[in-house]
Amino acid sequence: MIVCCFAALGIPQSKLFAQAKLVEKVSQKGEEVIIPYEKYVLPNGLTVLIHEDHSDPIVHVDVTYHVGSAREEINKSGFAHFFEHMMFQGSDNVGDEQHFKIITEAGGTLNGTTNRDRTNYFETVPANQLEKMLWLESDRMGFLLDAVTQEKFEVQRATVKNERGQRYDNQPYGLVREFAAKNLYSYGHPYSWLTIGYIEDLNRVNVQDLKNFFLRWYGPNNAVLTIGGDVNPKQALKWVEQYFGSIPKGPEVKTVTMPAPVLEKDRYVSFTDNYAKLPMLQVIFPTTPQFSKDEPALDCLSEIIGQGKNSLLYKNLVKANKAVNAYSYNSTSELAGEFTIAITPYPGQKLSDMENIMRESFNEFEERGVTDKDIETFRGKNEAQIVYQLESVAGKVGQLAAFYTYTGNANYTGTELKRYESVTKEDVMRVYNQYIKGKHAVIVSVLTKTDEDNKAATDNYKVENNNYSAPDYGYDKLTYNKGKDKFDRSKTPKAQQAVIVKAPLYWESKLAGENIKMIGTESNEIPVVNILINLKGGKFLDAPEKTGTAALFAAMMNEDTRNYSSEAFELALKKLGSSINISVGNDDIKVMLRSLDKNLDAALSLLKERLLAPAFHEDDFERNKKRTIENIKNSANIPANVASIVYNSLLMGADNPIGKPVNGFEKTVNNIELSDIQEYYQNSFSKNDMEVVVVGSISEKEIKSKLGFLTELPDNKIQFPELPAAPIVTKEQVYFVDIPGAAQSEFRIGYASNLKYDATGDFYKSGIMNYPLGGAFNSRLNLYLREEKGWTYGARSGFSGDQYSGSYSFSAGIKASATDSALSDILRILNDYKTNGISAEELAFTKNSLTQSEARNYETGFQKAGFLNKIQTYNLDKNFTEKQNEILNKMTIQETNSFVKKYLPSQNKLVVLIVGDKATLADKIKEKGFEIVEVDKEGNLM
Repeated sequence: MIVCCFAALGIPQSKLFAQAKLVEKVSQKGEEVIIPYEKYVLPNGLTVLIHEDHSDPIVHVDVTYHVGSAREEINKSGFAHFFEHMMFQGSDNVGDEQHFKIITEAGGTLNGTTNRDRTNYFETVPANQLEKMLWLESDRMGFLLDAVTQEKFEVQRATVKNERGQRYDNQPYGLVREFAAKNLYSYGHPYSWLTIGYIEDLNRVNVQDLKNFFLRWYGPNNAVLTIGGDVNPKQALKWVEQYFGSIPKGPEVKTVTMPAPVLEKDRYVSFTDNYAKLPMLQVIFPTTPQFSKDEPALDCLSEIIGQGKNSLLYKNLVKANKAVNAYSYNSTSELAGEFTIAITPYPGQKLSDMENIMRESFNEFEERGVTDKDIETFRGKNEAQIVYQLESVAGKVGQLAAFYTYTGNANYTGTELKRYESVTKEDVMRVYNQYIKGKHAVIVSVLTKTDEDNKAATDNYKVENNNYSAPDYGYDKLTYNKGKDKFDRSKTPKAQQAVIVKAPLYWESKLAGENIKMIGTESNEIPVVNILINLKGGKFLDAPEKTGTAALFAAMMNEDTRNYSSEAFELALKKLGSSINISVGNDDIKVMLRSLDKNLDAALSLLKERLLAPAFHEDDFERNKKRTIENIKNSANIPANVASIVYNSLLMGADNPIGKPVNGFEKTVNNIELSDIQEYYQNSFSKNDMEVVVVGSISEKEIKSKLGFLTELPDNKIQFPELPAAPIVTKEQVYFVDIPGAAQSEFRIGYASNLKYDATGDFYKSGIMNYPLGGAFNSRLNLYLREEKGWTYGARSGFSGDQYSGSYSFSAGIKASATDSALSDILRILNDYKTNGISAEELAFTKNSLTQSEARNYETGFQKAGFLNKIQTYNLDKNFTEKQNEILNKMTIQETNSFVKKYLPSQNKLVVLIVGDKATLADKIKEKGFEIVEVDKEGNLM
């Protein structure tokens, strides 16, 4: 139900504040899918949406500016994203590095994101911190530019370059989207570059460009402020009026529309990927913008063509053992859409053949048509997705903000659901004929360094910049006008009365007298049930020469059953809007089920089939084994993956299963036979010591009556082998893995602490000790390496532990040229903390942050399930969180520093690993006084 009103809100208003007008009120009526909210508009044009939800003592604040990389100028790409970084660097009344510190200390989490069309800034905090969040967001909206310095500008420019290196330049296939966009859109089109931008463009921008960008696009009239959660709307609105009301309106921002790209022919283009082990074919058809009438039908078409085991591309390429991966997706943005097909073939396959099979699949689709099952499955999956997004206040706030930004109507959830429910078979065939059949595409061949001739066809297109005329972006005559407040903005608002945080009430039981432990909590916020099942087993049971057996077993458990093909099984799940996933850990096999409560019985029937009736067919096994091997090979070209694999081996020892990758090595997977999978199911897949977690809209009595089939599993006693002790480090040396030409160096530094997990003992207290060193954004390590030096996108350290072992580790991706300096500085910072310990300010920050952050721990079903799973696995007391808070609040500097001395190792006890370009780095590292020991990508000495 919607009530519209253009009168001012009928409550007393202080004359100090700009009055907001109530424009719209949306309320829940019956069982309609809706997000209730109130909409206000301030005189300066700021739109405010307030959603009231008292289910958890938290609030989520989102400020979305309708500006992304599509507003950038040619040759100044990446600026919207760069500016996002600058918005966290302080403003008139918020000091350098204080934005993160204030929110983290308040127990909150925060971030910002940029895409082609919008930039948003958001934080989730305990409800008593709302006023402080509004003060922070308003200060950078209206009072940013005088706090910008050249030094901040340079550091964040370096940080963005490192982000590009980590996410794009240093990854297999990381540059495919950038290359495709450049060749799909015309020169100067704002979608012809990615949001991250080009390095050369980042190098040419200056501080004045930043100020112009802020003044042009960051006015309140180009933003929507959305507040959701445990709020009093009247009080929240008063604070909004106070803190945002004085900010002057910015220049007018007009909506941009552009025609879809017109391709005069198929554009064949290619490039060589520095890291890819296998080639890739990517085909992009231009389609239609988001929220168009054709978008849902194109999404349905992409599922039929290339999503999941029922798709044509899976059948004709993956199941036929011609490709490791083959999929399609329809992505839409504000100005255009792209229907993309991506195929990664096995070695020896030609990209030209992949294109031919793709086109044959189109022909098959035309003959096959669209079935009633296709439509039913599509509708069921999308209904569930929309409901799942309503689980968290962040999800609901994000939907409101996005819908308003792109459609002008925040009350769009029901409309979105109807759009997808209304898709017909005729719609899908129509969009296929309109956008795909016989239409031209950009066809990208991604080549490997060992096979640069494997192109789908000879390149026939080159980007031209003839006749380009840059638009007027409106940067002339911009002035910075600060608002004039009648209150002291320099004073940080105090938090309101502390929120009351309660861990979920839960029940514990055993299933039918069996050795199957159950724990659960009933939650009726959304009609969803989550079930997590842990079966004892996992990687620890792998024979050394067959490491990867448990992982391959888990993959096979997602294949055919006795009564369903894997395709039919997936189809049945999608129709229900449910999911069943089986994965492997060190000591367990995890089974996760998620379902709408109305479909739970049908989903559980499928789970029973999955667990009790696997088929283990030879062709499924050979396909999964082959794909696993190729994925292992490809991961060996991702520096971050290599670093993690080698580091674990060096840390725990090559003979310790903890030190081995869960998927195994190429040589060990080659040793696995189908009989090993069958034997694993017969002897190592057991109800004995099973643990079950249930969270959702169902009672203990109801769920126990539905899970009786679990008692039908084998009752084998699972025994783990004795784990060898971790190696002892005896001297300072740097282990090095060579990745020629690496844009960044991956660092892993640490030691095997043997500090096993505990909730209230040394493990917990050591985590407190590490928090200001490397556990928070504004930790010593991250502030120095990222915010002061600009060498990394992020650096962190921390303790990890379970029932078997523990370790302390530092990790970061560091720009290559700073590798040697960073190594010295990391060790210096660790040594300084060990020598001098924590400061009083750091301990106070840690206590505030960790205590208040508990308010965010129990909101979603997955969060509740994780909390209960920990209680179950480690047999924790019901009040362990209360004990943790008591311990935390009593921690003194002396006690904290005793843990620094005890558990932060000396430099000569550390495993130090660097994965990077040996040719440019080895001599520099040696000059710093370090011995280099070269190892291969599996951690073996060379």
